[in-house]
Parts: sequence; structure tokens; C-alpha cells
Amino acid sequence: MVGIIDYGVGNLFSLRSSLAAIGQEVVVSREPEVLRRADHILLPGVGAFQDAVTKLRQSHLDEMVYEAVKEGKPLMGICLGMQMLFEKSFEYGEYEGLGLLKGQVIPMAGRIPENLKVPHMGWNALNITQPDGNLFRNTREGDYVYFVHSYFAHGCEDSLAARTEYGTWLTAAVEKDNVFGCQFHPEKSGEVGLGIL
Repeated sequence: MVGIIDYGVGNLFSLRSSLAAIGQEVVVSREPEVLRRADHILLPGVGAFQDAVTKLRQSHLDEMVYEAVKEGKPLMGICLGMQMLFEKSFEYGEYEGLGLLKGQVIPMAGRIPENLKVPHMGWNALNITQPDGNLFRNTREGDYVYFVHSYFAHGCEDSLAARTEYGTWLTAAVEKDNVFGCQFHPEKSGEVGLGIL
């Protein structure tokens, strides 16, 4: 069973529908005891980093996340959910993340050419840097996935699984042991995204 953490930020319907489409039993919950029964945990997220990480901590769901990782359960963060896996974010200030992966979340503005729009929104190709990992077993080099983001993970070389080019190389996905993250939205990325899920 796949447990989707519902902590008040994220479009959960499309993610739940995508998992159902590939035959997965899914539970969406904000109750730690319910989520502890899941074999896999998904941490979605849209919006601002500070708001999301504060809500996760206030609901004590961060504790369940740490427990799941320690027990060896696969944990995947999606979009803002991936960004929260890192040590800190510099989105409208400086905020502590979950610290499950080394790295920081920094703004694209000033790091990509001025003629490119922020947020980075649309389909971009994957450059897979961990071809022998688990995340991209069903994915080919150059497959396209759907992004919507203004910040990206930096300094995460030890977990980098894929990157994408948008005026410069941006972190697209990470994988380290049983912790995974996709900056893009697999649930909005068609057959490629379903293969990743």
C-alpha cells in the first residue's frame, strides 16, 4: 500500500489517480498511525517551503517520515515535497528542511539566463545520472517530464539521480538509499511519469 501524506498542501487527487491507474492500493491521510501501515510513503507539496514544512511539523507527520526512512520504507518527495528532504531552503528567507539529504534549495532567478521565465514550467528532458538506480528503471535517457518550480536543489551531488537543462543544469531527481525525490510531477508526466511511480 502507498501512503500519501496529507498535511494541507498539495494536489492529491491527480497523484492518487495515477497510482490507482497502475494498480496500487492508496491511502491519503494525515493520521500517522494510518500512514505507518503503508509500505511506501509519498510526500507531495505545492506552494511555499516555510508554510509546508511548518504544517508538516505542526501535525507531527515529520516524525512519521523519519521513522519510515529509518525502517527502510521507500519515501518519495514530489516537487516541494522533494525540496523539503534537503537541509535548508532559501525561499523567502532561510528555513530548515528535514535534512534527509545533503543540499540546499535555492532560487533560479540570477542563476539562469534572464530571457528564461521563472517559474520553469513545462516539459523538459531528463539527463539520468544514476542509470543503475531504482527511480528510473522504466525511464529512458531524454524522456520528457512536466515541471513547475522556481527553486531547485543545489549541492546534492551525492544523491543526484537526474538533471534537466533550463539555461543551466537543474536538479530533476534525487535518490539515496530509500529516499527519492522528483522536482517534476510524475503524476502529470503521462506514461513516463507512471513508469516512475
